[in-house]
Amino acid sequence: MPAGPLMIIGGAEDKLRGKTILTEFVAASGGSGARIAVIPTASSLGDEVVEVYDAVFRKLGAAEVVPVRPESREQARDADLVAALHGATGIFMTGGNQLKLSAVICGTPLGEAIVEAHRDGVVVAGTSAGASIQSSHMVAFGGPGATPKQRMTQVAAGLGLLESAVIDQHFDQRNRYGRLLMIVSQSPQLLGIGVDEDTAAVVTDEDDRQLMRVIGRGSVTVLDPARMVTNAHEAQRSSPLLASGVVLHVLPAGSAFDLTERALVHQQPSVDPEDAAELAEAQRDMRQVARDIAAGDVSPGTLRRRLARSRTRAEHTTGTRQDGDAR
Repeated sequence: MPAGPLMIIGGAEDKLRGKTILTEFVAASGGSGARIAVIPTASSLGDEVVEVYDAVFRKLGAAEVVPVRPESREQARDADLVAALHGATGIFMTGGNQLKLSAVICGTPLGEAIVEAHRDGVVVAGTSAGASIQSSHMVAFGGPGATPKQRMTQVAAGLGLLESAVIDQHFDQRNRYGRLLMIVSQSPQLLGIGVDEDTAAVVTDEDDRQLMRVIGRGSVTVLDPARMVTNAHEAQRSSPLLASGVVLHVLPAGSAFDLTERALVHQQPSVDPEDAAELAEAQRDMRQVARDIAAGDVSPGTLRRRLARSRTRAEHTTGTRQDGDAR
């Protein structure tokens, strides 16, 4: 059985209107049969944040929402709390303090249960802090800025659901380019993944490779440092770092990226069915006009009337579609 999907959400996902990301999470978790475990450990709000996600997930059709909230490593070893994950079809980790989340659950029976559930096909999603902890290496804390600087941020161990990677969130909104560049400069074997707000990187295992597709309003930025040149090993204190040769990918919604090959997946452009039908009708009209002209037995007045009817049909079709869009 392939591992379950990972949904890496950059934070501030829409919970009120279209709810694109959360709708996909509930659907992937089983829709009306979904049993979702919410882990709010990173959040200082705890019960309140569980209530929010409980309401959203149930409104989207989930059958059951179960809070799993360890506040210490001792609690993360509690057999009853770990058992609450059994039977879950989806696991959702909320935002907050990612270092707290890592310190409480990584290397505990609860953390191991999350990893095992993922391997067994369960969907694991997380927003903000819950996104960062999914990678093998995790941003613990650090400041904003576009220029990578020595000691700009600190790294901690994550759950390792996504191997050989480091994830950052609220990426564009909080100007976190520099700190992600700093991390990959110090560890060029890692792929840097920065996820914007209300955006998700959805990772699935397909044909012995990991594919990542992007949904939501923003973009996912990928930094591939495999061939970079850097002075991170000798830079002093907080001095700017040399980071040359990093391959940059900026992936908006609809993009797909092969994490195994570290390459963009080229996709065939899609055509709106209504546009295709309208184009086909116009082509049929033009072919008929061409036949009439070639036959030489149609008067100019007849041709003008036929062309006018064709234009009227096309305008009527376009106008009807625009009115439908407006509604």
